[in-house]
Amino acid sequence: MTRYEGRVAIITGAASGIGRATTLRLASEGATVIALDLDAAGLEGMRGEATGNVITRACDVTKADECRAAIDFAVTEGGRLDVLGNIAGIARGEHFAEVTEAAYRQMMAVNVDGYFFMAQAAIPHLLENNGVIVNVASNAGLIGQAYTVVYCMTKGAVVQLTKALAMEYLKQPLRVVGIAPGGVDTGLLRNYQMPADVDFDLVMRYTGARGMAKPDDMANLFAFLASDEARNIHGTVVSSDGGMTAG
Repeated sequence: MTRYEGRVAIITGAASGIGRATTLRLASEGATVIALDLDAAGLEGMRGEATGNVITRACDVTKADECRAAIDFAVTEGGRLDVLGNIAGIARGEHFAEVTEAAYRQMMAVNVDGYFFMAQAAIPHLLENNGVIVNVASNAGLIGQAYTVVYCMTKGAVVQLTKALAMEYLKQPLRVVGIAPGGVDTGLLRNYQMPADVDFDLVMRYTGARGMAKPDDMANLFAFLASDEARNIHGTVVSSDGGMTAG
């Protein structure tokens, strides 16, 4: 498939997990992909597996100036910008009463600030090419979950960022869509930290009956939503969670 031939995409969190799978998928379909992550070594390893054109750049999405510089870099390298994939994120389980200010600020910065700054910098360029923003949220942004209050807050913010941007740019040549995964078999989930004394009756409510998805499942959905085949989808956050939030 060559749905992305001649197009340029910028993907955050590209060194691992959903970001990695999405970068490889879009590149395989002809896109020039600017892959961003703090993990420079992980980026290089990913690029070695790419079958298309992937350009890597280390970037801390919590810093507005680095986000702006990354967008400028993408436009310079690719000559245009068609797709922004906001995927970088962190997660952990924690007792609400024990969350430190530093931990709170870090999660808000990565999961919310990064999406905001990247979108703000990218939109002027995306408008020139009927561009698309795909924000990866979470089922945790749609339902409450125990021991993940801050994470749920951040992903709820991503859901509303998606919907509000879609409304603000309703009459302009930009689509904004979201993906709300459930559990995905990534390093983020495998390394997920949970306090030893939690009530696992509360935790198990969110494990899902169909098992975890694979990163490629999310990359497949991303590749569809950012393509012309999904041109009528705007302002929607698509759940891909094995039915976890259906009832």
